[in-house]
Amino acid sequence: MVPWAPPGYRAALCSLNGRDGSRANPLSAILRSATSADAPRVATLLIETRRAFMPYAPSAHPEPELREWVASVLVPSGGVTVAEVLGRVVGVVATAHSQQGSWVRQMAVDPALVNQGIGTLLLAHAVRTLALPIRLYTFQANAGARRFYERHGFVPVEFTDGQANEERCPDVLYELRAIPAP
Repeated sequence: MVPWAPPGYRAALCSLNGRDGSRANPLSAILRSATSADAPRVATLLIETRRAFMPYAPSAHPEPELREWVASVLVPSGGVTVAEVLGRVVGVVATAHSQQGSWVRQMAVDPALVNQGIGTLLLAHAVRTLALPIRLYTFQANAGARRFYERHGFVPVEFTDGQANEERCPDVLYELRAIPAP
């Protein structure tokens, strides 16, 4: 389960290995609001995550268009939090509010650092700061993401054929209605 610790925005991440072979034990990740200077790295994380984990769902937009959207829409809209390790942005979560509740709109962790606690840290932050219910979509074929969200208390509430998303890939709507016990 997600460690629902008070918001201190630091978490120990043990045995975190960087792409350059660096290793620290334990290593702290710092969560902070994204700034316009983070937009290029946030876009790169979204692109790299899709490439690594969702080859069945190519982006509906070319990379330059996605980078422009991140810089001009996503980051300026607020609700974007980055995880930083040793001064490098290694993860991102983007949240929003609507009439249906709160949303996790985007979430990505550097593919080289998956399973090191960064996603859990970002999701815990979203849960601490958003009103319930919290909803998110992921592709049905994204088994890793589905296991991750289910492990943290999200339940599938609707499966679609994907005709409503840009990639036209079957997706699943998840919802968190209550904070799970630790």
